[in-house]
Parts: sequence; C-alpha cells; structure tokens
Amino acid sequence: MDLEKLNLTKIVEGIKEKKFSSLELTKEYLERIEKKNPQINAFITVMKEEAEERAQKIDERIKRGEDVGPLAGAPLAIKDNILIEDVLCTAGSKILSNYKATYEATVIKKLKEAGAIFLGKTNMDEFAMGSSTETSYFGPCKNPHNLEKVPGGSSGGSAAAVAARMCAAALGSDTGGSLRQPASFCGVVGLKPTYGLVSRFGLIALASSLDQIGPITQTIEDAALLLKVIAGQDEKDSTSLDFPFSSLIKEKKIADFKIGIPEEYFVRGLDKGVKEIIEKTIFNLEEKGVKIKKVSLPHTELALPCYYLIMSAEASANLSRFDGLRYGFREEAKDLLDTYLKTRTSGFGEEVKRRILLGVYGLSAGYYDAYYLKAQKVRTLIKQDFDKVFKKVDCLLTPTSPSPAFKIGEKIDDPLQMYLSDIFTLPVNLAGLPAISLPLEEINGLPVGLQIIGQRLREDLILSLGKLIENL
Repeated sequence: MDLEKLNLTKIVEGIKEKKFSSLELTKEYLERIEKKNPQINAFITVMKEEAEERAQKIDERIKRGEDVGPLAGAPLAIKDNILIEDVLCTAGSKILSNYKATYEATVIKKLKEAGAIFLGKTNMDEFAMGSSTETSYFGPCKNPHNLEKVPGGSSGGSAAAVAARMCAAALGSDTGGSLRQPASFCGVVGLKPTYGLVSRFGLIALASSLDQIGPITQTIEDAALLLKVIAGQDEKDSTSLDFPFSSLIKEKKIADFKIGIPEEYFVRGLDKGVKEIIEKTIFNLEEKGVKIKKVSLPHTELALPCYYLIMSAEASANLSRFDGLRYGFREEAKDLLDTYLKTRTSGFGEEVKRRILLGVYGLSAGYYDAYYLKAQKVRTLIKQDFDKVFKKVDCLLTPTSPSPAFKIGEKIDDPLQMYLSDIFTLPVNLAGLPAISLPLEEINGLPVGLQIIGQRLREDLILSLGKLIENL
C-alpha cells in the first residue's frame, strides 16, 4: 500500500469500497510512525492498541453493512492539547507530563461518531506558546522536508505528521497562526475556521478569545471533509456557533472571484523568494480572469503588539489553574505557597513564564488601561479594517509566513524574531476570521504557503478558491 498516494478522501472511499481494510491501513501507518518518528519527533504519544482495536471494530461494522460515518476508518493524529479520555494530554509541558484526560473534547466525540481512528497525540510548543515546536518539554519536532529545519508551531507535530504521511490528516489549534504557519513550513493545508465555528470544549486553553481548533490535511477537499465533521454548536461551549453548511466547496469559476491584495503584507522583511512565488500566483490568477484589487489594512502594523498583550493576559489567567494541586506534575514542598512556587517554577518552560509575566503585568493595577484596554481598542480597529475591505472583495491573498522554515535553534533565543514568524497570520485571529494556508512552490526544497483570508463564516469561499488554486 502506497501511503504517499493516499489522502483522507481516497482513504475513506477505499475503506467503504473494501479496497483495503481499516485495520490493514492503520497498521501501515503505525509501522511508518515507528520508522519515522524517532527522527522527526512528531508524536508524543502513540495509541497503537487503541487504534488497532477501533480499526477492527470499524471493519466488522462494514462487513455487517452498517453505516460507519463520513470518516470511516481514517487514521488521524491529534494535537496534544485536545483531550481524549484516558489518554495522556501534556500540552507539550512538564507540568502535565503525567496527566491523563478525564473527559473528552467535543471534536473527539464528533470524530469518533464519524468513524475516525486516532493514531496518537502530536508534539507542540508548550501550551501552544511558540512558532517552531522547539519549546516542547519532549524535545523539538523536525521538518520532514529538512531535518535541520523547524516544522513551525505551535501545531508543528500535526503538520509534520501529515507531511511525513504518518497519518491521513490531523487536528491542531490556531491562536495566532499555529495551524497555518506550520502548514506552510511543511507543505500541507492548514485551515483556521471562523472563531466559534468549532467547539473549544476539551481544548487546553491558551487565549480563549483567540483559540480555534482546525484541520491539517494534504488537500483542500480533505480540509473541507474534516471541517464539516467537527463544526457546529456545542452546549458546552457558549462561544460556539450554529451555522450549518450545505456545501463547503462550491462549483465556482475562478473568474467569478474578486480578490484583494493587502499592501501591508508585501513589505520589507518578506523573503524575496516567497514574494516572487506569491506574486507569480497572483499574476496567474489575473491571467485566468480573476479580478485583483490592491487594498489596505492600515492597522496591520499594530497587530503584533496588540496580539501579544491580549494573548499573554488571557494566558496568564488560563494557566493559573496549573498549580500542582488539582492534577499533573507536583513538586514536594513544605507548605501551600512553596508548592505553588516550586511546581510552577519547575513545571513551566521559559517561554511560558515569559508570557505569564507579560500578561500579569499588562493586567495589573495602573497598567490595565495603558496596555490591555488599549490593545482591545486596537483589536476593534483591526477588525474594522477587514470589514471595510470585505465590502469590496471576496477574499484576501497574502503570504502565510515571511520566510520558509528556518533552522532549529536559529530564533529560539530571540523571542521578537520568533514572534515575527506569525506576523501575517495573527491579525486573522484578532478579527475572528477564517483563513487557510495551502502549499505553492518550494525554495531550496522548503515549501512556501499561500494564505487565503475570508469573511466571517465564509469558509465556503476560501475553500472553493483554494481548490481552484490547487488545480492551477
């Protein structure tokens, strides 16, 4: 069985048509993980027994002629901040290194009902804080295209697993680009849905007003298939939306699209090779009859400091629950305060501590108005910029990242340079919009991603345009 030629859609069709069994396929993927993961380090936990047992049950149901769901027997990987009951869920941190989930995320329940198989939990930046998957307590993940390069982050393990064909598709989470940037670095598709379209219940929170679960896949069609399964309102998540989709990929002609090119995304600091590839794609689209319009998002330059103030403030509140008392790792100490100090000092990595301190400072008396409140006002201005532009165009096209994947260790000691890796993705999270990264060409063997940004709840438009670009 050639896993290189099988994507999620083909796998589901093949299992249902009995071209191969779910168990046979699952074992192939598990063998590939055993062979490749020691070099790439994409998986923290491999669920071998659970996966084989579930695959066997799917095959038995197919033999009985039962409906096994839209993801029948498809082997998936899950980012290690999404809870699967009775399975380790570490969020890439020492402080949760021994924590087994006591309940299940809503997206996991939906995937199980759809017939999916879970191969394991993937590596990630600690508590999703990072752009390279180097802050993980379990060691850095590596890019399958070049083992000396990072896979991006924080969903680097999921992107690397899909790129290395160690799974059919994966779930990740996106707070400021954590799905799209690693998808770009690894040459796969990463979809960040509209905020609220997918339930966050069972996702270990980084920044609750920014986080969103989404799929990482090989093709646009696969991303649409996964999104349709995991989307929908959830009574356990008050921010989730009830928005049923009839069709996520519509039969549209490419010339029907009116596309905006934001001038703020083509500035100094953008890699020359990346710029040339994106501009070549835009030229090809124009040749096909697409209406291209230059637009402006004037508050984009404020997005980075705005994002890091809001994200760090919310993170400092969300991470207060990891105190060594209720669950996870604990340092023995003489009293309660000493337990807090020792557990959090030892259990959290440097990047997590940095962001907690930044968040507490921004929320403290005397600084709240000057920093956090002002950042929220700027967030509103960024959202208004997008609202104005979308009155003129259907979608926006931008680079996903300013450069291809960088070397492991290159930026880990320079937080600002690391944060700049997400400069083209994080405005989308501040505005709560959907966006997708799809692979274009390569520079010296390293993939370059194109980002398509859409209006709120118009996943159908970005997926339809993505499909057309994918087939150019």
